[in-house]
Amino acid sequence: MVRMELKLKDSAATEALGASLARTLPPLMAVAVLYMVGELGAGKTAIVRALLRAAGVRGTIRSPTYSLVEVYTQDAVHFVHVDLYRMATPAEVDDLGLRDFGQPGHLILIEWPERGGAGVPPADVQLRLTYEGNGRRACLSGKTALGRQWLENLAHDKSLNCYLSNLT
Repeated sequence: MVRMELKLKDSAATEALGASLARTLPPLMAVAVLYMVGELGAGKTAIVRALLRAAGVRGTIRSPTYSLVEVYTQDAVHFVHVDLYRMATPAEVDDLGLRDFGQPGHLILIEWPERGGAGVPPADVQLRLTYEGNGRRACLSGKTALGRQWLENLAHDKSLNCYLSNLT
């Protein structure tokens, strides 16, 4: 497993991480899944917005807090932003139709994946955000070959050098 930790001192650092995730995403020969774990207000949605903007998505980017799923298409990539915060039981996830997005060219970005149980596709990368002083700490783990490649690419993105604290 590849892991990296970054210190995100402010919202600009959080947005830089999201943009870097977009730039370093390997070609999607299969579906890719990014889990985003963290307390309310930790920056999960901010990272998704920055990722989508850096990928070229224009127009309004809505939080799926109430709609649960928002889909954006840019070039040949379909970005599926899912927020499971309001799920009362993992069984409700089956009604979202996430299996329909499990095909090449799809990046599924899941906030609160722990609320989805077995209905949530497995992660390629897990991003955990925690509060640290006035900022945040981002811990990323590559769970699959695609996830490990993504984090290797991310580690070489020079725009993140000032935030990188560890890569193992």
